[in-house]
Amino acid sequence: MSAEFDNKLAEYAQLLVSVGLNIQKGQELCISSPIDPKCAEFVRMCAQAAYDLGASEVNVDWNDEKLGRMKYLRASDEVFDKFPQWNVDKLMTRAKNGAALLAIAASDPEMLKGVNSDRIMRRTRSSGKALEEYYALEFKNAFAWCVASVPVPSWSKKVFPHLSPKKAEEALWDSIFKAVRVDGSGNAVTLWRDHIDRTARRAEKLNSYAFDSLHYTNSLGTDLVAKLPQNHIWIGGAEKTSGEKEIPFVANIPTEEIFTAPIRNGVNGIVYASMPLCIDGNVIRNFNFVVKDGKIVEAHAEEGEQILKNAISVDEGASYFGELALVQYDSPIRKMGILFYNTLFDENASCHIAFGEAYPCIKDSAGKSKSELIPLGLNDSITHEDFMIGTPDLRIIGTTKSGEKITVFENGNFAF
Repeated sequence: MSAEFDNKLAEYAQLLVSVGLNIQKGQELCISSPIDPKCAEFVRMCAQAAYDLGASEVNVDWNDEKLGRMKYLRASDEVFDKFPQWNVDKLMTRAKNGAALLAIAASDPEMLKGVNSDRIMRRTRSSGKALEEYYALEFKNAFAWCVASVPVPSWSKKVFPHLSPKKAEEALWDSIFKAVRVDGSGNAVTLWRDHIDRTARRAEKLNSYAFDSLHYTNSLGTDLVAKLPQNHIWIGGAEKTSGEKEIPFVANIPTEEIFTAPIRNGVNGIVYASMPLCIDGNVIRNFNFVVKDGKIVEAHAEEGEQILKNAISVDEGASYFGELALVQYDSPIRKMGILFYNTLFDENASCHIAFGEAYPCIKDSAGKSKSELIPLGLNDSITHEDFMIGTPDLRIIGTTKSGEKITVFENGNFAF
């Protein structure tokens, strides 16, 4: 790779630790990453950038997706119903100590293709239950966290199958840099702060309407009405930790979305996915949900239907929606014309909805427990999976509490 590439890599690392996580002096940074040489190089850059900002220490958890597949294929059956307590203790200790968490999300989108889907579901269920308290802290921003990506060979070839492995990796790096506004000029941090401000202003515009419901329609067949909780809020760009200091951070880089949560039992109709969904090491294609009183009562897919049905069955809340996210169809990521097979990127190319856990998108929700949020209409689950619904003809009409109808999206983009 060239000196120009190294400059971009360093700029990207600086962006993640200074804007994504906003590392504070004396704070611990914990990084999870694939065990890949390119990932290792980038993790070291992130660690250096964090130490330069005053991090007390940097700890890294390495993972190997091939060993993960081997485990699903060859491990004793009973292990998928258990989750090690030492792992729970490690994550909870970090969370309660206020460590910042950086997750490098990069894997073969079909690494678990052909694996017994029941084992995958049971593992999801056992880990979700064991980590329920940890995920609750994450969802209410008890600590700063950020998800980002770097290429690994299997992922690069999936996105660019017509290129050689080397060219595919270079092409994916180039696409990632464009998505995260890194061009080697050293201006990424400034560009991101401007982007965050613009996104926050649009979120405030949505908040000013205080919608009672949203009605989604498009030519795929989507015809869905989602009611919104009283005192719901739209969130976009940066979030803040829920502690006394309220430190700003950006949970996903890239991010183009503005999101809120629907009322758990207030969604009705049918919704069609506009892009494939990569979940549990499998790709699900051409799927739709039929929803009645908030619950997914039918799920159909041309490919991966059983994986999809398992995903919405890990617990009761998995078959209800927890997030509504608005993303312009002409977003920078959509304009690339690339299917990333990675939700971190694909969700920022399209409006999307998540089934499962709801973020606490309610005014004055800081400090409230799940038992206090659920009566306000929010969904509770051990899972949270985004699927894309945006199309060039997507229309969204918001209805206010007074009955006024306002066009939110027209032809796939914001109408204001």
